Amino acid sequence: MKRIFVLFAVMLVAVGGLFAEEAVLIDFTKLAADIIPPVTQQAGGDQYTQNRATVMDYGAVAGGSFTQEQKEIMKTSLAIKNWNVQLASSSRTVMREVLSYALEAPSKQFGTVMGVRVNFPTEPWNSWALIKPPFEIPAFEPTGDVDDDGNISQDSSGVMGLSRFEGPDADGDGKADYGLGVVKNVGTIKSLAVNVYGLQFPHSLSVILIDNEGNEKTMFVDYLNYDGWAELRWDNPAYVTQVRNRELRLYPLYPTSTPFVKFGGFLIKRDADKAGGDFVTYFRDVKIIYDKAILDTDRDIDDESLWRIIQTREEAKKKWEMSRFGQQQILRYLDAQKQATESDFTPSPTVNQ
Repeated sequence: MKRIFVLFAVMLVAVGGLFAEEAVLIDFTKLAADIIPPVTQQAGGDQYTQNRATVMDYGAVAGGSFTQEQKEIMKTSLAIKNWNVQLASSSRTVMREVLSYALEAPSKQFGTVMGVRVNFPTEPWNSWALIKPPFEIPAFEPTGDVDDDGNISQDSSGVMGLSRFEGPDADGDGKADYGLGVVKNVGTIKSLAVNVYGLQFPHSLSVILIDNEGNEKTMFVDYLNYDGWAELRWDNPAYVTQVRNRELRLYPLYPTSTPFVKFGGFLIKRDADKAGGDFVTYFRDVKIIYDKAILDTDRDIDDESLWRIIQTREEAKKKWEMSRFGQQQILRYLDAQKQATESDFTPSPTVNQ
């Protein structure tokens, strides 16, 4: 009887372990700039400005008032230099915004990582800085190949439902390699970890995640008052470890869209009684341990190939995501075109004596 009880306990542990998955939500070593768009080449630039794996073309939603040449340069990506550092409204001055930005940082241990500088106010009031991607990372962008000029060609041989921002399927197992901002089939998140470099600042670090319904969740991770690299963790206090204590429910298996999470950014908070001024830190990656929302099973009938319901829904969501993404980027493009490029005045003419 005792032996049977032990076997039953082992089975419970094994069943619980089937739920656990680990994935890299975003890996900044994969976001180094590695291509030079034609507009940069034409201007005589020879520096990499965009990240090949995450290039997005918003020229398709720009409308008919733009020329073909203008549409061809309407591209952006998750390249580290494109990330935004947004300050609290009470701290947002022109000079502080100029002095708050992200850039590529060479790490002896990891290679290229994301470095962030924030210029907090020195006055005694609370402040925060939001470090976020240049656009909301799309969850339904289809897989494709990107050439050296940043042109995207859709990959018709890609895995059904696999998003380009989940990462490529390099080993051909039908699963994403992750690291570009999106993880699919996520149920409850058990733990989250950030590989971040501390320089003994007393500021706090939180991670922002966005779920498949568009809800933002901010998880406080820890303080950055240490020196060097560290893996800071957030453990879900509401996570139920024992399967027998979970609330069990039956959900329809089809046609249910797969839940996902995507990276929304970092939140750095500075308390009023702490030192202000320049703050610097570095990020390597963000990882999650989570329960699968749906177990992978070998079913008798391939429902999706027959009905195409999920594909139709995801195509509609992709068009909606692209529309939102494109409108914001077009506004930025127009503002950049109106920006003054002169730094010096033209010398006034002199009268010949």
